Amino acid sequence: MRLRRSESSSARELPRILIETLAQLDQDSLVLAPGEVCTYASHGIDRLGILKDGRITSPELLALVRVVRRTKLSRTGNINIPRGPIGEGSRDLTVKAIGLDNSELILVLISDESEAQRVHEVRRDFVANISHELKTPIGALSLLSEAVLSAKNEPESVEKFASRMQHEAKRLTELVQEIINLSRLQDTDPLQVASEFHINDLVREAVDQCKTTSEAKRITITASTNGDAVVIGDGDQLIMAIHNLIENAINYSPENTNVSVTTDEKNGIAEISVADQGIGIAEQEQERIFERFYRVDPARSRETGGTGLGLSIVKHVATNHGGEITVWSSQNVGSTFALRLPVYSPEGAN
Repeated sequence: MRLRRSESSSARELPRILIETLAQLDQDSLVLAPGEVCTYASHGIDRLGILKDGRITSPELLALVRVVRRTKLSRTGNINIPRGPIGEGSRDLTVKAIGLDNSELILVLISDESEAQRVHEVRRDFVANISHELKTPIGALSLLSEAVLSAKNEPESVEKFASRMQHEAKRLTELVQEIINLSRLQDTDPLQVASEFHINDLVREAVDQCKTTSEAKRITITASTNGDAVVIGDGDQLIMAIHNLIENAINYSPENTNVSVTTDEKNGIAEISVADQGIGIAEQEQERIFERFYRVDPARSRETGGTGLGLSIVKHVATNHGGEITVWSSQNVGSTFALRLPVYSPEGAN
């Protein structure tokens, strides 16, 4: 489902040719009446979060508009706004405010420069981050192949080394897939072309994807919901994030335990919590677990097939959707991860 266009009823008072022209622009746009009341907002304004009840929420943008209204001269500036009410994500916007001739209306044109900056940063460090991680399984496969050749007349040894090669090949395949997933997250902005999703639908799909893994470890997944908030973004990314949290809980939990997934909504924030009865995470490790390729227990990660990218992907998804990921954990008690996302409330909705 695509986001609907956001317009106030006052937009009908604007010249039809102006509305049609603004609708064709690649940039987002606002038209402001005296008092800085919005009379027109283009399709993408909802996702930027710069309007509330028809008024500008950014002090920087408001100041720029007031200068134009006072001086009657166009102004261009750069402003930084949060991607959502929580989390670390932000947007760098270039804005141009123009006074429309023979009226008291101000036209604001908005360009999101965050995407170009983010792509530049990704290109700069992505290869450096993955090169070391790829060397480990590739090196292991090379050594194991040599061992197979040297033991070609010893069937038991060949079987043992071949089994290890299969294990390392599986690790390499999973690592490459996770790298592809991370690359896709960094290549696109989910709020540029966003859709609406009910969080309960996202959770239901993620739980279904984890059933095979949970059944193999005899771990029960229980899901409970409180409300059914709507969020916006990329559905595949959101499901992947929830899936990663559940898979992580399963991998680090003993057999015959429970993983619970709950949803809640409070103060405009939708929260998806995944709790396990696993080994827990030491307090000094909790700040680092969302770093790329960081593993609390490398030996256990090799055993479970962990790539060290799952939680990093979750953090990227949360940040890119204007949200955050938090963790509570106690060793030998368990961990609870909470994916928190802003609830979608379109400007002008009743």
